[in-house]
Amino acid sequence: MAKKSKKQPGSGSSTIALNKKAKHEYFIQERYEAGISLQGWEVKSLREGRVQLTDSYVFLRNGEAALIGTNITPLLSASTHIKPEPMRTRKLLLHRQELDKLIGMVDRKGYTLVPLALYWKKGKVKLEIGLAKGKQLHDKRETEKNRDWDRDKQRILKAR
Repeated sequence: MAKKSKKQPGSGSSTIALNKKAKHEYFIQERYEAGISLQGWEVKSLREGRVQLTDSYVFLRNGEAALIGTNITPLLSASTHIKPEPMRTRKLLLHRQELDKLIGMVDRKGYTLVPLALYWKKGKVKLEIGLAKGKQLHDKRETEKNRDWDRDKQRILKAR
């Protein structure tokens, strides 16, 4: 008899959404994993993949982290007694030591906190946050040039 897989059928990847624009716009120095405080309709929408991280960012205030600008589109079959807010501010759950370190880096050293990916981990939604520095235009061009050169190298090696 074959072994049963522990994954649910049709679950595929555990990644919900990626912020590809962040890697283009910023140098990512460190990565952190944070939980998110969500409402029920938001979790259902995340299961359907109705989320957009592109224009969102992490804001630190009063010793807490919040995710701002993330659009979670509500399902049509959402509850009738709840009025969903797709762009509401969502609280992020981090350890105190991580929060203190992030507050120091953002305030003193001029770093930015950018959401990189949203994914499932043990049945809970997690957000990957990147501690980042902004790229200048010439840095973006150089990154693109290196990426093109790597792609060309792979083509040349494959042809031989």
